[in-house]
Amino acid sequence: MMSAPDHSLKPVLATMAGIALFSAMDAVMKSASIAVGAYSAYLLRCAIGFAIIAPFWYWRGGRMPKGEVLKVHLVRGVVVAFMGWTFFASLVRLPLAEAIAISFVAPLIALYLAAILLGETIERRAVFAALLGLAGVVVIVGGRIGREKLTEDTMLGLMLIGISALLYAWNLVLQRQQALVAGPAEVSTFQNGVVTLTLLAGAPFLLELPEGRAWLEVTAGALLAVGAALFLAWAYARAEAQRLVPIEYTGFLWASLFGWLYFGEGVSGATIIGAALIIIGCWIATRRRRPEQSAL
Repeated sequence: MMSAPDHSLKPVLATMAGIALFSAMDAVMKSASIAVGAYSAYLLRCAIGFAIIAPFWYWRGGRMPKGEVLKVHLVRGVVVAFMGWTFFASLVRLPLAEAIAISFVAPLIALYLAAILLGETIERRAVFAALLGLAGVVVIVGGRIGREKLTEDTMLGLMLIGISALLYAWNLVLQRQQALVAGPAEVSTFQNGVVTLTLLAGAPFLLELPEGRAWLEVTAGALLAVGAALFLAWAYARAEAQRLVPIEYTGFLWASLFGWLYFGEGVSGATIIGAALIIIGCWIATRRRRPEQSAL
């Protein structure tokens, strides 16, 4: 039985805290990925995350899921494995705020994937929103072309963040299905576990064990990711998604701050304008219509 929505500021503040922790995680994981590679940093972060959350899930009465529930866990875990790997690989090649801004197109892509996978109807405003999001990406990439020559490494980074955004959109659709059949602790446990098992296949060829500071960063990344997930799970259990989703775009502000503090990265005007276009597009696509508008 669902509890009544909490109209206080607590869910909002919890969401802001969760997004801040996720953004800090992106920063430390970028540094760890530069040190040992995105594959190794992400594999070890998920393995540590599993070691942190799995005992909590089991202590709370966790049981091995079966049938369709297990299938959803497995599919989402595999998708998240490659989503995270490509995302952190892109961070090695792109400024943090720029990569985060481009990744914001994922909710727009998710609208079309939901139509294909879940049979949902695409409204005209979703088409307009997608065009705005595309324009935002063009502005960001165009701004980079105007500032500097695109190297092969930068082009690879842009391609990787595009792949990651597409996978993140699929992940959003799977997340809707998963939320109906499992609680946050189970979701986090199986996500970290399945990602770890998926990536382990490449360990003999790609794994590089970190040293010193990189170990601290990977461990910090795992703790920050688990903490962020718990904050967001708590918030989304107490307030409607339409109230909290816009707050997630504060991630761009946190990414700008941590990118500057941690790596000395600046934020270009084109990135700010492009991010604004993408965010406006997402807001148009996801806002709820009033009842009297539904017949228009």
